Amino acid sequence: MMVNCHRGEKMKRKVAIYARVSTEHEEQLSALGYQVQYYDEILKNHPEWELYDRYIDEGITGTSINKRKNFLRMIQDANNGCFDLIITREVSRFARNTVDTLQETRKLKKIGVEVYFTEDNIWTFNDEDGELKLTIMATLAQNESKKTSQRVKAGQKISFLNGVFYGTGNILGYDRVGSDMIINEEQAKTVRKIYDLFLNGSGSSEIKVYLEKNGHLTATGLKKWDASSVVRILRNPFYSGTIVYRKSFIPDYLEQKAKINKGEVEQIVVEGKHQPIVTKEEFQIVQKILESHSVVREEKRGHGCASPKSVWTRKLICECGSTFNKATYYKNENRDVWTYYFQCYNQKNHGSLNYRRKKGLDTTDACASPIIVEWKLKLMANMIFDIIWNNKKKIIEIANNIIEKTIQNDSINQFMDEEIMECEIRIN
Repeated sequence: MMVNCHRGEKMKRKVAIYARVSTEHEEQLSALGYQVQYYDEILKNHPEWELYDRYIDEGITGTSINKRKNFLRMIQDANNGCFDLIITREVSRFARNTVDTLQETRKLKKIGVEVYFTEDNIWTFNDEDGELKLTIMATLAQNESKKTSQRVKAGQKISFLNGVFYGTGNILGYDRVGSDMIINEEQAKTVRKIYDLFLNGSGSSEIKVYLEKNGHLTATGLKKWDASSVVRILRNPFYSGTIVYRKSFIPDYLEQKAKINKGEVEQIVVEGKHQPIVTKEEFQIVQKILESHSVVREEKRGHGCASPKSVWTRKLICECGSTFNKATYYKNENRDVWTYYFQCYNQKNHGSLNYRRKKGLDTTDACASPIIVEWKLKLMANMIFDIIWNNKKKIIEIANNIIEKTIQNDSINQFMDEEIMECEIRIN
């Protein structure tokens, strides 16, 4: 295939190639080889172009650039001046989001990097109608992505009704064999034991201790358990033979960010083809017990009133490397004065060093950090700021230097003026 350089120029240019395949299916990935060959043919016909690097994203959705590692690496290299031309096959390979496409090509244009869409025959520098073409093609690509999302959802619904299993298959008590979930008898004993202990009055923390003492392993083969993992097993209807689809959903097909389904989307409940580990009667009794516990907890929390966010949950790092969890330390009878404390997440999930020692559990990597009350943290912070403020003159000097470095210089202001003029011309 012969591809002519725009305006017939034979400029010496450093070139980057961007390619993407949208799924992880083997037949799609094999098509990547043809894409590479396609670009090689273009480079052969342009000896004046020197290849800098190929940026290839495999098995990644095109709806958002944030998920594409090599795309982001390419943009970083462009900012570093590594090349001045990007060749990509079509707009839908570059991005399926109109805003992303236009923003990225404009940013690249500002730093002197052109994009050539070979199949769409769009050059982002010299075509007077290049941006118009690009906007139209990007909009079409985004619309196609939306239609694809709708088709996938329609196909999924049929699969749901047929009881097709979705997910990695990493469920304690089962092994995935092809598209089927087969009981793993050794792991199934652990699941049955969890249900038996709970039905006999043990709480999730007691069950956690029992599992660790008796050498039961988690679904990922870990020796340490936490109470939340036990509760998830008790709440999972899969163990009674039922599959619940759409526990989470994707509200925005462009962002592809999953959200827990709290009734926004209809859930589909069907009987699976797999063999259950517990009976439906056992599962229903467990749910009723869990619901009764939840009601009590909600009342204790003041009808689910969440604790306000705190800067400390983001700043505190335990010596074991974990972050800290915030919880209520004290509240008065009127519930208008609350005191909080912070506890290491590792300790919260797996138990403190003393707790594990008392229970006869393995203390390797156990955290010994004490809990800390919020007013103590505030007191320490005030003392540190007092020390810093004693050297007020030096601190103000440092702050002024930082401010001066961030003030825009004349060249940047001039650049902004040009941008404003360009916008006014477009408006006219």
